[in-house]
Amino acid sequence: MNTTLSGARAARVFLCFALGYLLSYALRAVNAVIAPALVAEMGLSNADLGLLSSAYFVSFGAMQLPLGVWLDKYGARRTESILLLCAALGAAVFATSSSLAGLWLGRALIGIGVSACLMAAFKAYRQWFPPERQSQLASWMLVAGTSGALTATVPVTLALPAIGWRGIFWVVAALLLAVAGAIFFSLRGVERQFADGAPKGGAALDDGGYRRIFGSAYFWRMGVPGLLNHGIFFALQTLWAGPWMTTVLGKSAQETGRILFAFNLVLLLSYLALGWAAPRLVARGWNTHRIIGIGIGGMVAAQTAMLATSAPMAWLLWLLLAACVPVTTLVQSHVALAFPAALAGRANSAYNLQLFIGAFATQWGFGVVVDLFKAHGAGTPDAFRATLAIAVLLQAGALAFFTFNRAQAEKPGT
Repeated sequence: MNTTLSGARAARVFLCFALGYLLSYALRAVNAVIAPALVAEMGLSNADLGLLSSAYFVSFGAMQLPLGVWLDKYGARRTESILLLCAALGAAVFATSSSLAGLWLGRALIGIGVSACLMAAFKAYRQWFPPERQSQLASWMLVAGTSGALTATVPVTLALPAIGWRGIFWVVAALLLAVAGAIFFSLRGVERQFADGAPKGGAALDDGGYRRIFGSAYFWRMGVPGLLNHGIFFALQTLWAGPWMTTVLGKSAQETGRILFAFNLVLLLSYLALGWAAPRLVARGWNTHRIIGIGIGGMVAAQTAMLATSAPMAWLLWLLLAACVPVTTLVQSHVALAFPAALAGRANSAYNLQLFIGAFATQWGFGVVVDLFKAHGAGTPDAFRATLAIAVLLQAGALAFFTFNRAQAEKPGT
């Protein structure tokens, strides 16, 4: 049996999964750009907007635990291609809805449908590529995801006047169908090539499963920053960054689109830079937990500085935030490394669950708290600042928990 992918087949595998993750990330971030159009047409409040956007995260998060089992039982190709059909249906529902309930349902179906885009890729890469390629492929997937966030900024801003937000979601529905078909049909031969060597029964053979993961002190050392620092960042990136630019900094929709493009471009370049620098820093004696702590500290510092100024160039602080965020990928990789290989998929899913709980709570809660401050007499910019201040305090608490919690991984050297 040939267990080596040719160059063309390897590229096809990566491109299929990378395109799925690109669309997933674009759908995660697009509401930050279309929010003004949604509010204007549908008459949404800040709380409505937060609840709508958080539908993606709550449905995505709810899928994480069963997803690990499905990936083991049915494989990455079948699982992701079928779920992407659900995402295409969700995009069509969103495009045709005339009520908040309909929009929420469409957004929730999208979250369910794209929930496997990263985990399915990791599952396939582990089965079909050698161990020494895994970290490189993971970095490239993050670049693909951030490219999706870039796609959801300036290109969507330019397309809005021509086809509107409904037209954008019809285009996305078509793209999701195309990627689902590419994964299902074009990767069938690759799956067959590795069928005899693929691990079977992984979900049934693990020792302790999710009970072991959630009972681990080390998991919570890493999971709390995932819940608060990583989760709050996702909520800011995918929704509240846009309203912050227009409301607090007074930027136009076009300026906001350009700023968010720069923000996501810096994020993409920072992922690449960290992928190059992290192993070199570790080789020179840097502890990975120290690198994580410095990066999360930079995230907290950047957001604290945002509270203090609304100067014309204050948007540059968002670029500083983007430069610090990639350390959260080290957190996720260490969660997987902290458990035996049979539990790695479920460990990643458990961490993703924390991340999306944090993102859901922040996307919805941020809007609720802004409206509460406004109801008690605060101006809109001050309400936004006060709400972000609460988020910063939560993140600072998570950083302290991570720093002073000395729980160690189960495996030495991780």
